[in-house]
Amino acid sequence: MSDAGADAVQYQRTGAAALLTIDRQHRRNAVDGNTAAALHEAYLRFEADEAARVLVLTGAGGVSFCAGADLKATDTFLERLMAAEGPMGFTRLTPSKPTIAAISGFCLAGGLELALWCDLRIATETSTFGYPERRWGVPLIDGGTQRLPRIVGLGRALDLILTGRMIGAPEAFSMGLLTEVVAPGAHLERALALAEGLARFPQRTMLADRRAAIEGLGLPLPEGLALEAAAGPEVFEEGARGAARFAAGEGRAGAGAGA
Repeated sequence: MSDAGADAVQYQRTGAAALLTIDRQHRRNAVDGNTAAALHEAYLRFEADEAARVLVLTGAGGVSFCAGADLKATDTFLERLMAAEGPMGFTRLTPSKPTIAAISGFCLAGGLELALWCDLRIATETSTFGYPERRWGVPLIDGGTQRLPRIVGLGRALDLILTGRMIGAPEAFSMGLLTEVVAPGAHLERALALAEGLARFPQRTMLADRRAAIEGLGLPLPEGLALEAAAGPEVFEEGARGAARFAAGEGRAGAGAGA
């Protein structure tokens, strides 16, 4: 971890999860250039760690997941604007393993873009979401214009993108932006439990299905089906072993389903 951003980004292993925490509470966990560089380093560390099966991204303190880019330090982002990995650290990269955002409080601007980068989003019922930087003419450059429509649909996405209005967790959940809404303070515990659940599944088939869903999005249906089918021979042996366990009586009546 680079010295400049090390204090602002904490990386720790918790069971099968890599827990990545943004800790700039004096700035509501807003990200400056050094913090973004540290986030990228932490992402690479996760990708290189075979035992870390899921990344859980959160913000320290409970008041804010991430309030976006630090607008008092915009000069520190100048050299990152066209970075291959993305200005906020890793938003232009696609991880090879599942990711979960554990959200409490403000999840705004680039912070919302970081949350949308994750596969799943767990948030407390008091959390707030939106792109309020619309007021200042700050553009969305960390995937916000691309991932939000893919998750909630174009109409709902344009509502948030164009108006810059902020919404609470109930509305965010109703439009499909959130995976789950939990009680205040329960977001991280639930995200880590979900990570352990995902880690218990046979990994090759789960990762193949995840990859097909992500890479197939936007393709014509025949191409998407071909992409899905291509992974079949690679993971058939693992699937056959699982089918044999079911045939022997394991998992009947849905036992063990869900994470």
